[in-house]
Amino acid sequence: MKHERFTIDSDVRLEFTACYLRIAGDECAFIEAHTSHATPRLLAALRDHGKKPEDVRWVVVTHAHLDHAAGASALVEACPRATLLAHPRAARHLIDPSKLVASATSVYGAERFAKLYGTIRPIPKERVRTLEDGETFPLGDATLRALHTTGHANHHFVVDDPATDTVFTGDTFGLVYPPLQKFGRFALPSTSPTNFDAAAAKGSIARVLGLGRRFVAPTHFDAWEDSKVIGAQLDRFLDRAATWVDEAAKSGDSAEPMTKALSKKWHDAILEEAPRFGATEMEFLSLDMELNGQGLAVAAAAKRG
Repeated sequence: MKHERFTIDSDVRLEFTACYLRIAGDECAFIEAHTSHATPRLLAALRDHGKKPEDVRWVVVTHAHLDHAAGASALVEACPRATLLAHPRAARHLIDPSKLVASATSVYGAERFAKLYGTIRPIPKERVRTLEDGETFPLGDATLRALHTTGHANHHFVVDDPATDTVFTGDTFGLVYPPLQKFGRFALPSTSPTNFDAAAAKGSIARVLGLGRRFVAPTHFDAWEDSKVIGAQLDRFLDRAATWVDEAAKSGDSAEPMTKALSKKWHDAILEEAPRFGATEMEFLSLDMELNGQGLAVAAAAKRG
């Protein structure tokens, strides 16, 4: 049976967020759903490869963060035979997304939320299956496996796919944006709110590397072969982040100045790791530096108790 993996550029910003179309003979799976705005792109990719929505057996989301899972309900609705696969802690928020939607709407406002993420509807419980650590699921004659990976989020898994020699890593294996690779490999961990844990993140990276697959395929963005190089760079950043969290927890700073200081630490560390980066590259990373600073501030506040 023929096994194929295709990257779908799913965001309005080029090469920023990917979804993956996995084809095994007559069966298909989407790995990641992005937002409902991306659903037409995913369905177009299906058609481009000679497949129909009825051929989709699985819609897989690595975790419930909205840039990965906000489009899951629209995609499941469009693919009548598909079952959603999710981490047990993520599935409940996709079956009943009311808290997820309310929380994000309170941050962005209803108009901005709709522009960013579209419509998120409940997914019928009977169309959702949870995957425990190490649990497998079939696609054609292939067997794929979910491995729980904490650190970025406590409801995250990666998908090991031996038939394509690939691990779909969500945000566990960092952000590897193609526009930032012209000076050599550059990977940045995502420490966004609210469950960042540096030690757990390093353990999850080691778990991915231990699989020995040829390709790692982060959601941000595309598949890469030099996983050891990426993993080593992520570890260096995470070691720094752990130190920053400890220092911030001991400081007397409130949330806003602590977030600002931690975002500045990310800025400076990125330039140390990639000294040839200029204004264009740093602007590309501006949102990630801000979110990473926020995540470390949350972690520091939790450590402070």
